[in-house]
Amino acid sequence: MGKVSLPETASGYYEIRLESIGGLGANLCGKMLGELGMKYLDLNSTSFSSYGSEKTGTPVKGFIRYCKKDKEIRIHSPIIEPDLLVIFHQALLRDGSAWEGCHESTEVIISLEGGQGNFEGKIPVKVKNCYVINAQKIAMETHSRINMVMLGAIAKVMGFTDLEDVNSICADTLGKKYPDALKGNLEGIRRGYEELRLSGQDTAGVKMDGEGTNADKRSMKREWGYANAPIGGINPRYGSTVTADLSPSRQGYIPLFIKERCINCGLCDSTCPDMVFQFAKGEYKGREMMVNRGLDYYHCKGCLRCVDVCPVNALVQGLEAEHPDKEFFLPNQDLVRMPDDYIKTGPDGYVTSESYLTEKRMEGGEV
Repeated sequence: MGKVSLPETASGYYEIRLESIGGLGANLCGKMLGELGMKYLDLNSTSFSSYGSEKTGTPVKGFIRYCKKDKEIRIHSPIIEPDLLVIFHQALLRDGSAWEGCHESTEVIISLEGGQGNFEGKIPVKVKNCYVINAQKIAMETHSRINMVMLGAIAKVMGFTDLEDVNSICADTLGKKYPDALKGNLEGIRRGYEELRLSGQDTAGVKMDGEGTNADKRSMKREWGYANAPIGGINPRYGSTVTADLSPSRQGYIPLFIKERCINCGLCDSTCPDMVFQFAKGEYKGREMMVNRGLDYYHCKGCLRCVDVCPVNALVQGLEAEHPDKEFFLPNQDLVRMPDDYIKTGPDGYVTSESYLTEKRMEGGEV
């Protein structure tokens, strides 16, 4: 595109913050945005991410700064007051810290299942514009990934780049490594760019405090310990704690349980990395034995290993969007008591790991 005109900001930088969970590709998206500025927009740019040692499934933040060529980027700290805030999963709306530093000039993009459907609560701050896009649906239909769809949406809102430049940076970054997936990724970018919609959500500002419905639930005290934890104790880290809800990490697919086919062989239970299947004493063909009662979908990350291993097709792959009310949904019955609420985060490392991608790609696209 050549030299572009950046929006005027008080800091002299155009700053983007990505709010995501590991596995959705925010880190790569941030790197591509940084390279986009240098290679195609004639800008100075920096990009980096922040995440813990267990990256996949845990909270991830990405930071991108742009400025004109005649200005040096002398700041290398996280972005506190973004000009553009990008939320990669609607579950993160429950975390008040995701909105930190937003102001009346901030534009917001939210990956929201259901497109322009209403989302829980209100935007807790006054922002310039709020856009929504059903990135997961588009990613599944184009055999791309959520980060590619969000990249197209980001380009649209920034307003100082065009689709051709974004396609070029995608081809530079992914074309050689995943040539078979390039077509789907480019289609995901295009649809993200074209299908982004302005939300009608009220942004008048809702006070966030300890009593309000928008309070940050992660900051609430959780009274879990040795006396009431499941047998074997509890790991208090987010992403592996018993109060984690792994559903945001699923890639749109879930195992469906067809109970009448089940022979209670236990292969699903032994292969499941998250102890999803709830076996208890019961009767099968006139004999007392351990019987599969159902699945704990709070802790299912959608790896579908159980579907692969089931010998009688009692577990089959299904689209989660088609099953909002899941049959045989049984929270872990070994818990002494149910958590007051589940934290919307969790690992999906197997699904996005290199070993899995090498083994299998969904219809030629990158999972």
